[in-house]
Amino acid sequence: MSDNVIKFRKPTPPKQPRPGLRKLLIGLAVIVFFVIVWAYFAFVSPAP
Repeated sequence: MSDNVIKFRKPTPPKQPRPGLRKLLIGLAVIVFFVIVWAYFAFVSPAP
């Protein structure tokens, strides 16, 4: 019946990025890197 009526609605705000998640992933990557380096020198590298 009222198909030609314009309904004004607020636009939905865009989702905000989560900076805590990015910092957590970077921290985990650094920790994993150091664990891999430690394991290499502990098990693969020949002892002097």
